Amino acid sequence: MADDIKNVFISHIHEDDDGLGKLKDLLKKNGMIIRDYSVNSDNPNNAKSEDYIKSQILIPRIDASSVLVVYISPDCKESDYVAWEIEYAEKQGKRIVGVWAWGEAGCDIPDALDDYYDAIVGWNGERIVDAINGKFDGYEMPDASPGTPRSIKRHPC
Repeated sequence: MADDIKNVFISHIHEDDDGLGKLKDLLKKNGMIIRDYSVNSDNPNNAKSEDYIKSQILIPRIDASSVLVVYISPDCKESDYVAWEIEYAEKQGKRIVGVWAWGEAGCDIPDALDDYYDAIVGWNGERIVDAINGKFDGYEMPDASPGTPRSIKRHPC
């Protein structure tokens, strides 16, 4: 269990905003309180310029976070922003944790996540907390069985 507050940036696509609430509730139930620095429907970003969004909105938020959590859903692989956020976090030396979306059975993960993850975990609160805290490194399939990023590609969504 975690008894301190973690600064976390949750990389996701906006269609998955509802899942962020479920993830934060799961973390809270398992003793972890987070400061969520991600951009979602609770704190929308109406900017249009990609350079402005990256330099003025995303970079300061990722810099303020100790961990980048990637909410893995079928469409996040195609998001240029998710890929950029992962690559930027890696360059800054941030811990990178992938969490399979609630109810997800398996899908391709973003290539940048494949390259830079510290941990990828299923929908299990204790395991997610351990991954965020650096107590678990490795790769789990959505059902929490051991796997590798390449193995998921044999199990399409």
